Amino acid sequence: MMNKILFTLSVLAGAAGLSAAPLAHTAAVHTRPDPAAPTITFLKAGSSPTLVSDPLGATPAGWVAVRLAGPFEVYVENKAIGKSLEVRPGTAFHLQPKADATVISQMEAGDKATITGLHGRWTQIQLEKDIVGYVRVSGGASLAPSAPVLTDVPRSPPPAVPAPVVRSDTVRPAPAAIARSDGGSGVLPRLFQGRFVSSKRPFAPRRPYDWQLNDDAGVRYAYLDISKLLLTEQIEKYTDRVVVVFGTPKPMPDGRDIVIEIESLQLK
Repeated sequence: MMNKILFTLSVLAGAAGLSAAPLAHTAAVHTRPDPAAPTITFLKAGSSPTLVSDPLGATPAGWVAVRLAGPFEVYVENKAIGKSLEVRPGTAFHLQPKADATVISQMEAGDKATITGLHGRWTQIQLEKDIVGYVRVSGGASLAPSAPVLTDVPRSPPPAVPAPVVRSDTVRPAPAAIARSDGGSGVLPRLFQGRFVSSKRPFAPRRPYDWQLNDDAGVRYAYLDISKLLLTEQIEKYTDRVVVVFGTPKPMPDGRDIVIEIESLQLK
């Protein structure tokens, strides 16, 4: 049965927009027709990949080109974002916010790329674009029956963090509650969720920080220090939206408030 499926995939490899026979096993989708190439995602057993005309023009025997439908969560370096918050043409889209992460495509005219988060030197993007990957259909080296079954559309995992989200409707941090987690030398960064709000008020003295995190009742439970976010000209787009921030909470000098030094920021 498996041989028949593989033969069908091979026959249809040059046809654009055709659905192949269902996969008998979970299969890896690579960035190039090479078993050593980075893996974009896995197609689960039973799925029927959509075959496309080979964009390379010379796919080796035993491989087929498949279309992966967007949207994708990808990352670009902050320097690739223009003054109008557009992604510059030719920019590489990475699956994780690091330079050696897998590149799945690049920005082209007509691509829809929406900023959804900030991660230090990297900007998180929702990319509305179909991309092409490669599945090996002979030899079996690229088939992964023991691999975890993932969705057909690749989704990059969020950056690892050391603590679960602290929901604003269950926990309200306070200066007295900030525990020194590392033996007394400081506190560890963690995740906080709430509404991103400007602290500026007409005809009122300026607050120590321009932004704050409010709970569901609209009450401030922390100021936000955004100085570590390199692309702060994008910050206005988060106003009055529910966000998740990753950062280190510290008590204010007055002892009544706390401030979170943000390392990353993204929409909830």
